[in-house]
Amino acid sequence: MVRILNIYTISAFVALAGVIYGFDVSSMSGVIGTQEYKDYYGNPLGIRQGAITGAIAAGSFFGALFSSILGDWLSRKEAIQVGTVFWCIGAGVQASSTSVGMLIAGRIIAGLCIGITSSLVPIYQSEIAPRKIRGRVVCLMHFAISCGVLVQYLIEYGCSFLHSQAVFRIPWAIQTVPAIFLFIGLFFLPRSPRWLASKDKWDEVLQVLAYLRTPNRDINNPLVLAEYKEIEEQIRNEREQDANSYRELFSKKMRRRLFLGMAVQGLSQLTGINVVLYFIVYILESAGTSNTLLVSSILYIIFIVATIPTIIWTDHWGRRSSLLIGSIVIAFWMFVMGGVLGHHGQPTKAQNLPFTWVIIGNPAATRCVQASVYLASAAFAMSWGPIEWVYPPEIVPMRIRAKAVAFSTATNWATGFTVSLVMPLLYRLIAWRLFIIYGAINVVSSFFVLFFIPETKQRTLEEMDEIFEHGEPIWRSFRGIHYTAKIDQLAKEIEQGKSIHRIVNVELRDDIERRGHIGFREF
Repeated sequence: MVRILNIYTISAFVALAGVIYGFDVSSMSGVIGTQEYKDYYGNPLGIRQGAITGAIAAGSFFGALFSSILGDWLSRKEAIQVGTVFWCIGAGVQASSTSVGMLIAGRIIAGLCIGITSSLVPIYQSEIAPRKIRGRVVCLMHFAISCGVLVQYLIEYGCSFLHSQAVFRIPWAIQTVPAIFLFIGLFFLPRSPRWLASKDKWDEVLQVLAYLRTPNRDINNPLVLAEYKEIEEQIRNEREQDANSYRELFSKKMRRRLFLGMAVQGLSQLTGINVVLYFIVYILESAGTSNTLLVSSILYIIFIVATIPTIIWTDHWGRRSSLLIGSIVIAFWMFVMGGVLGHHGQPTKAQNLPFTWVIIGNPAATRCVQASVYLASAAFAMSWGPIEWVYPPEIVPMRIRAKAVAFSTATNWATGFTVSLVMPLLYRLIAWRLFIIYGAINVVSSFFVLFFIPETKQRTLEEMDEIFEHGEPIWRSFRGIHYTAKIDQLAKEIEQGKSIHRIVNVELRDDIERRGHIGFREF
């Protein structure tokens, strides 16, 4: 019998934070083209619209940095709940805003939630997942983001027919719904076993591992005991080093891993996907598309569907190959988009439009731009989109994980804010050349992945030190999935009775049994 609460359902539920993030992504794209929004907020263009759109990214930057303190202090779970409270407050301010300044303030407050949850949800998912499906369950975060983008966009599309301020107020108010569900549901989910270990709550560590790994909560299961032992050894080794976490974060040993996490998050924002998702209406209008709101909805459907293969096979494909191939494919379609717009477009004389270059009377070129937008987005959804959440939390040790991921996610939001702020202005100034720039950035990213990103699939979180310290050339980490992890070897030894002096220390064993918990077999 399949238990209702298991790794997949727990990871999928906390991924509601991704739905919230997705609501943010399309919270402006479906309203900025409506006449009601333009009239009420004074038709913001250029930097002004960029400031409105990028305000959430600004708040997310500070929320991401704050997440490391909350995540280590309160636990991953409770910190995520704090984030949902910020979101509800921010959404309320946006929905009731009476000026551009109030709208920006609401989006900054809501951004605190996105920064906290986008940092801690992947950490929580990574820390509860077994190594063989870790990539898959963390990819659920991106799938949820894609679903949130589509749902919010469809809400905005439906409200666009109301012809009143409800066009933008209803979608912004509805954003609170997934946050409320997430806040309440988290009370019923377990804490991360690795966070519990860092707080010396060893009886809870074993119980949570048994709950997550076995259908009958068997604390005597060899794999459960092997993972428990591996976590215990990792925590003990970390404490023997007696290192200051911030000093170690920037130490020579960890500097490379911190940089890689920040680079993956930052480069994901420079693929050009922000231009497509946040300002799809501008792109389609300049390409000569009619009924841009309806056509844009196809993009978000594709974004969801394209994520599914990565969820299923990312632990087979690996992180490197996904990022490498994704960069090349995105680059190709960015070049196509820029080339078609540049060759078939012409300057427009209108002064009050968010673009200065248009395609007129060329349906073939218009459809080509549409197809390029769709395919570039699909390539992102199958590569950088999911992997940017998988990679940073799995490459750093427990003692600095929250802090390292906070810096990585803050890089994501700092880059995203900059892009959101200047993109409307750049699109007016350099038009189609913007896509050529993004294509070139993706080419550079592919070389970065090839020479600097090691493969991490199929390894436990406690084995990452070996990957980054054994000195093997990066390109050799393109290895098959036929890898026997230390945890499997340890579990086999436990099962055969050969192992290890003590799997669980005597004091803990006695304490658990005294309080009436399930006893342990002797090994």
